[in-house]
Amino acid sequence: MDLREYVRILRRNWILIVAMALGGLLVSGAASLLVKPTYTAETELFVAIQNSGSAQELQQGNTFTQARVQSYVRTVKTPIVLQPAIDTLGLNMSVDELAGRVKGTTDPNTVIINISVADTSPVQAAAIAQAVATSLVNAVESLEKPKVGGSSPVGLSIITPAEAPLDPSAPNTKLNLVLGLALGLAVGIGFAILRSTLDSRIRSEADLRSITDSPLLGGIAYDSDAASRPLLTQVAAQSQRAESFRQLRTNLQFANVADHAKTVLVTSSIPGEGKSTTATNLAIALAQSGQTICLVDADLRRPRINEYLGLDRNAGLTTALIGAADINDLLQQWGDDELYVLTAGQIPPNPSELLGSEEMKRLIVRLEQAFDTVIIDAPPLLPVTDAAVLSQHVGGVLAVVGAHKTKQHDLEKSLASLALVGANVLGIVLNRLPVKGPDAYSYTYTYSSDVNKADSGKQRRAAVGSQRTRRSDQAPTETEASEFEEVILSGKGAGTTRFPRR
Repeated sequence: MDLREYVRILRRNWILIVAMALGGLLVSGAASLLVKPTYTAETELFVAIQNSGSAQELQQGNTFTQARVQSYVRTVKTPIVLQPAIDTLGLNMSVDELAGRVKGTTDPNTVIINISVADTSPVQAAAIAQAVATSLVNAVESLEKPKVGGSSPVGLSIITPAEAPLDPSAPNTKLNLVLGLALGLAVGIGFAILRSTLDSRIRSEADLRSITDSPLLGGIAYDSDAASRPLLTQVAAQSQRAESFRQLRTNLQFANVADHAKTVLVTSSIPGEGKSTTATNLAIALAQSGQTICLVDADLRRPRINEYLGLDRNAGLTTALIGAADINDLLQQWGDDELYVLTAGQIPPNPSELLGSEEMKRLIVRLEQAFDTVIIDAPPLLPVTDAAVLSQHVGGVLAVVGAHKTKQHDLEKSLASLALVGANVLGIVLNRLPVKGPDAYSYTYTYSSDVNKADSGKQRRAAVGSQRTRRSDQAPTETEASEFEEVILSGKGAGTTRFPRR
């Protein structure tokens, strides 16, 4: 992954990272408040040669003293020094316990010994430091005293008596907060990278590019109201969702220049990716551009187009395939544009056989002769084979990918199944992309919110008022009759078929 991918991961998981950072800050702050304060008292001792002499003797004595100071520092934690201090203060602790609180240090090339003692009580810390210093003075005098008699050649003097500290030395609240924040950030970033590595869902165009080289024809913006208002005519004309479908319409026309595929099959890898709404809105967008469009609901297992458009499903594609009715009586016009819908009809027990039959192939040929573009909504590729079978009869396939839903291996299997039957994949549509953030696909130039609201109201009223359908038991009006012409086509259950005038 490059730097941009890491930045995208951080932006995508910023809530997790911030939460972990705040968690580390909270834990470190709570620990600092719950830990009992510790006070550190210090005292200093000076090591000197007792006998005076010439300058040379003093120099030799100074070198001797500096060499001995390191030994005195290590003597601070020995029983010979600590036990007298315990006895003097009457402390209820062992030598080892006191040794854990006492620390002796010295600076290089000096003869000064520093003794520090940590305790929860500032007064007791000072008392222990003073007692240990006094005990060290006595211990060194005893250890350095010649066996033949006489005084010790080395003497220790307390030059800085121990005092009760006013402020605690631990915990260091500021340092703990900084460390907690840094640790929380590190853990959050680590979890974000691990989560993104293990998460195989397709979230953006970058994830799509790692799987296939098929062109991305469009990105459909996520709309929280899409469940209740799924149609393009139910949203404002300048909304980002409407603009997404217009962009898809344009890109599809450019992608189809070379192949001239008049029939486009819309499918997906798994259910719930929005293929039916994409097919429906794409058909509406194409019809709004002035084309004559036929929308066919070939999802013979879970048909949805009739529900979105408010049409009758009792007679439709399956009725035409078994020759029970003429296709002229099954096509239903929707809206003010040249959009005609062939619903699924009754759900059959053998959808795959019907969709792969010669009757279905002849039906598609007849529709291609009468319409500018035929949009077919097919079932998902992975659960059933209907879409793969049907893809052999159409000019191109449009694969819908649900962002944050479809996994990479699912899309790989779907594209492999299409390649196996030699289907022509025109491109990919990323559906339900977020409007903002690192995974957003496009930007939209819109008018003011007042205009959008007005246009939205007009679009909804137009959608409700324009759902004019033509049932099989209704005769066409004079106006409708003038828009149709007789086209004689052969085929099972065909006969004389009336299609919209081109």
